[in-house]
Amino acid sequence: MTVEWAQLRAGRTLYEDDALLVLDKPAGWSVMGERHDTDLVRLAADGGEKLWPAHRIDKVTSGVVLFAKDLVSHGDLTRQFNQRTVEKTYLAITATSGLPARGRIELPLSVGRKNRVRIAAPREAIERHDDVWSVPDDAVLDGVSTYPSTTTFERLEESPGGTLLAVHPLTGRRHQIRVHLAWIGHALVGDPLFDKHATSRTGLHAYSLTFDAPDGRRLTVTAEPDEEFAALGGFSAPSGRPWSAAEP
Repeated sequence: MTVEWAQLRAGRTLYEDDALLVLDKPAGWSVMGERHDTDLVRLAADGGEKLWPAHRIDKVTSGVVLFAKDLVSHGDLTRQFNQRTVEKTYLAITATSGLPARGRIELPLSVGRKNRVRIAAPREAIERHDDVWSVPDDAVLDGVSTYPSTTTFERLEESPGGTLLAVHPLTGRRHQIRVHLAWIGHALVGDPLFDKHATSRTGLHAYSLTFDAPDGRRLTVTAEPDEEFAALGGFSAPSGRPWSAAEP
């Protein structure tokens, strides 16, 4: 089914002013770069609107995406992401149980064969102490570029179908949340990176962003997850539900 930009924009706008547009991206849509009908930047351009994404979330991920309407605003927003002053909260549903109430994953990332993101150390080198996962310095792979990466989480709810987490990527690496959770044994529901036969959408939703708007205000924009997302782990429908997502 062909989707018009005006239709998607009207139903997915979370916040807008003269400089910014924040959308609730559907799962299955790319932010930019894929050059087909499910590419948001291309769809906007086809609809007569030029947008510059301040960041990206994966195609399989739903939720908050921040766009600038001009290059000056784009430069300011991207600097905030680079300087890590943007606060990000995701909701994640794992296919497993047994995670602690709170945890911290400090595992460096690298890019392996076929451009796959992986932990920059052997899996058996991963250690857990006081609910912090890390690897010893001497276990980090030699001869490849490595990227220090930190993710924190809190457990919100468990069900027979999995665990619901509030997740905070303190660094913004590609596939960071998905790879970090999978490598400590708690892959997301329906994640095609780790389940080639996944039949559902992936259990990852960009819940909120907090950033400084061009006019100086500190803004928090939130996208409530839909019933399809909640059902991935057998959780109750989110309508009217206060999703707890406080920073650990």
